[in-house]
Amino acid sequence: MPPTLIPWPMYTALKQEVLICSNLFVNWPMKFYVDTSVWGGHDDDEFSLWTQPFFQQAKQGLFTIVLSDLTLRELSLAPVKIKSLPEMIPPDFLELTSLTQEQIDLADKYVKEGALTRKFYSDAQHIAIATILKVDSLVSWNFKHMVNFFRIRQYNSINLKFGYSVIDIRTPKEVIYEDKD
Repeated sequence: MPPTLIPWPMYTALKQEVLICSNLFVNWPMKFYVDTSVWGGHDDDEFSLWTQPFFQQAKQGLFTIVLSDLTLRELSLAPVKIKSLPEMIPPDFLELTSLTQEQIDLADKYVKEGALTRKFYSDAQHIAIATILKVDSLVSWNFKHMVNFFRIRQYNSINLKFGYSVIDIRTPKEVIYEDKD
C-alpha cells in the first residue's frame, strides 16, 4: 500500500507559539535561561569559541536571554569584564527574573529526590527557575550537574512526578545558529 500523501504545507500546533512546518520549528524569539557558566565561558580558552557567537546572536535578537537574580549574584564574584557582560545584551532581548518560592520548593525537591546534593543547591535553583519559566532551553557549560544526559533524566522525572514540564538543557554550541556559508 502506498504511503498516504499529506498536503503541503501542513502546519501542526506543537505548543501555543510553536509550529511545525515540514521539519522547521518556528518559535520566535526563543528564550534561553543562561546560567553563570556560560557568562564565565565568554573569555575561557575552552569555551569562548562557542560562547562568544552565542552572545553575539543574543545581541542581534536571534533569541531572548533569561537572566535571574541568582545568576547576577554569582556573577558579582566574577572579574569585572565577566560581570558586566549582561550589559551588552539589549534590554529587548534580556528578560530579568527573580527566584520565587515555587522555584525554591522545586529545587528542594531535586535535592530531596537525590538528583543533586545540598552542596550544589544553586545548580538545583537554576534548573528549577528554567523549568518553571518554561524556557526553550537552559544553556550551560556545567557538564557535571546540568548538561548531563543522566542528570537531565533525573530532573525530568522529578518534574513530571510533581506536575512540571520537562526541561531541555544544552550548551551554547548546540543552540547557536550556524552560518549559511
